[in-house]
Amino acid sequence: MSFAGLLDIARKDVSLRSDAPQEFHRDHHVDFLDKFQKNKDSYEYVMSEPLRVSGIYWCLSALDIMDAMDRVDREGVLEYLRQSRRPDGGYAPAENHDSHLLHTLCAIQILTILDALDECDKDSVADYVRARQKPDGSFDGDESGEIDTRFTMVALATLYLIDRLDAVDGEKALDFVKKCYNFDGGFGTRPGSESHAGQVYCCVGAFAIMGRLEELDLERTAEWLAHRQCASGGLNGRPEKLPDVCYGWWVLASLAMIGKLDYIDVDKHKAFIFAAQDEDGGIADRPGDLPDPFHTVFGTASISLFGHDGLLPVDPVFCMTTRALKEKSFY
Repeated sequence: MSFAGLLDIARKDVSLRSDAPQEFHRDHHVDFLDKFQKNKDSYEYVMSEPLRVSGIYWCLSALDIMDAMDRVDREGVLEYLRQSRRPDGGYAPAENHDSHLLHTLCAIQILTILDALDECDKDSVADYVRARQKPDGSFDGDESGEIDTRFTMVALATLYLIDRLDAVDGEKALDFVKKCYNFDGGFGTRPGSESHAGQVYCCVGAFAIMGRLEELDLERTAEWLAHRQCASGGLNGRPEKLPDVCYGWWVLASLAMIGKLDYIDVDKHKAFIFAAQDEDGGIADRPGDLPDPFHTVFGTASISLFGHDGLLPVDPVFCMTTRALKEKSFY
């Protein structure tokens, strides 16, 4: 029995249909993502403009994990990133939008996947990220000033990928993250905030990037993460919430980073992801809902973490293939 089997099971949950898919439908997902990126007149594509650069990363990373990069219009993607680059050194989700740390990381991830980092001005990107760090070591996402531990991980990940980690005060950055470490082993968005699986992923990832994981109470954090598994096999983001495929990635990747992936029931979680697949391709947040690229990449990456024929190995820190990351991969 896994460690999760010894813990209390969350009460809120979903039921898996008896006729739910029992295997990973790789080819259907490749077709789903291919259609999504090419059908620029669809409602979903038009309405996703404020997330467009992130959406491109979700599609490309998923296709890369499924070893289907032949479906990608490389030059078209690079031209879109050129249009999304802002004078301040950051990247916006689309032309005529403002730059943001989240989209800047996604742009750098895309360029890494496409082996095209020479397309960006690394020093300008580093200057943009540096400008987002506050005196207490935290980072805001953009000029609006929102502080969130997500942005700490995003800033460090961006700089790591372009070999500019020395552009910010890494010590202060981790000091701020430590202030967001809760008694239960989880992390919040800011000091005193509720623990959330997404924040655990970002905060553990920040320590992993800086090579400082030993400073965390890894057993305590692993126990909090293991508590996220529901009876259905799915994983939730915090107590009393429904399981979700994307929360599954935050939990699994965090456990993988600290070498405790066996703390959850792998077979039950794979069954949950399989059940969340749409018959026409794509993965939803949970069984019965509509699929989208966001949950498709994180569901695909989760399956890759377990090792799966037809999927390339994925790095849990960056949700990118070890092939794309080359020597920058931690795994």
